[in-house]
Amino acid sequence: MHDAPFIIFLAAVIITARLFGFGPALVCTACSSIAIDYFFLEPRFSFFISRDDYARLAVFVAVSVITAGLARKRWQAETRAGQTQRWMASIVESSDDAILTKDKNGVITSWNPGAERLYGYTAAEAIGQHVSILAPPSQSDEMAASMRKLWQGGSLQQHGIERIRKDGSRILVALSLSPVRNERGEIIGASSIAHDITMQRRAEEALRRNEKLATAGRMAAAVAHEINNPLEAVTNLLYLARHQPDRAVEYLDMADKEVHRIAEVAQQMLGFVREPSAPALLDVSENIDQVLQLSLRKLSLKHIKVDKHYDGNPRIWGFVGELRQLFSNLIINAVDAMDTGGRLVVHVSKSREWRNGSRPGVRVTIADNGTGIPPRELGRIFEPFYTTKAEFGTGLGLWVSHAIVQKHEGSIRVRSRAIPGSSGTVFSVFLPLSAGKPANN
Repeated sequence: MHDAPFIIFLAAVIITARLFGFGPALVCTACSSIAIDYFFLEPRFSFFISRDDYARLAVFVAVSVITAGLARKRWQAETRAGQTQRWMASIVESSDDAILTKDKNGVITSWNPGAERLYGYTAAEAIGQHVSILAPPSQSDEMAASMRKLWQGGSLQQHGIERIRKDGSRILVALSLSPVRNERGEIIGASSIAHDITMQRRAEEALRRNEKLATAGRMAAAVAHEINNPLEAVTNLLYLARHQPDRAVEYLDMADKEVHRIAEVAQQMLGFVREPSAPALLDVSENIDQVLQLSLRKLSLKHIKVDKHYDGNPRIWGFVGELRQLFSNLIINAVDAMDTGGRLVVHVSKSREWRNGSRPGVRVTIADNGTGIPPRELGRIFEPFYTTKAEFGTGLGLWVSHAIVQKHEGSIRVRSRAIPGSSGTVFSVFLPLSAGKPANN
């Protein structure tokens, strides 16, 4: 105490600043200065000291004030950090999303209540287990690749990933993965945030089925017309065969052709509502011709001229029914947008993807000279339930079309003008040749 009074009183100032704040630390500094002057500096028990001691005392006061300020700021920073940690912990604990962390070996190190609800494991059951308990065996390679990317410092956003609950049931989740770093910036693990989208996917699938049925319903009148004509012809031919036995074989052959025509129309209609089981090699031009055939009555009623430009017969792997629905949606929208005497242009050609010149495919362009789409609406046309047809549209056609293109790993673009005298819309769809090709082909 007698040898180093400044150090002892400086420690007192620091402790006061940490525990009580900057103001009390200033009071402690003043009291410490008086105590040092009166009790420890020569002559003791007097306030008369030398000039050097005054200088030492002044340095002590300055250092005490600065140290108190720094100690206070450190305490405030630690307090804010503690509050932030408590807030983050509260958010994690109360989140409906499944939030977990794992070390570099993939062993789960933390598990929030949202994870308990989503996956069915309690924290005691999950912590210490390898994260692979949540993934189907078929995704082990995919999980390993994701872990490698995380350890390299990357982040992952995955949508529609399948996970397994404790009871063995499977769910679809939207997954966000990020690396966890220590204070030196080294990666020590990873965090995972998962959100259950099973019901969302089921709802989307139901909407797609409903839209497929709605597409079939919109074409019911055209189909009825297509079937009615050959049915009348069959009736007439059977009548002639009964009354002219000598030409019965000729009339029956003609009736047989008309029956085959009815079967083809029915088969085309089934393609709109039947769920495809597997991708197949299909002729894009032929697929579009079938759609135009079903739309023939509507095109004829509005006297719409159809210009077709096919660059050969390009073939791609895909789901036949879904692609037919895609082309049907685009053609029906074009017809609905045009007045009597409009012009529909359909162009099919071999092409390469704009963003990747090495990927070959087929480009389908469907253009009309209809009313066009206003710029303020153009950015929303692929949103579900958004329609420009008021009470006549479901708002699902282009949303489903966009999903079909994405499923086939393609792209869809739109250009439109809604200026009187110079309006129209162009949809351009790129479909890669082998996006839907099965692995064994």
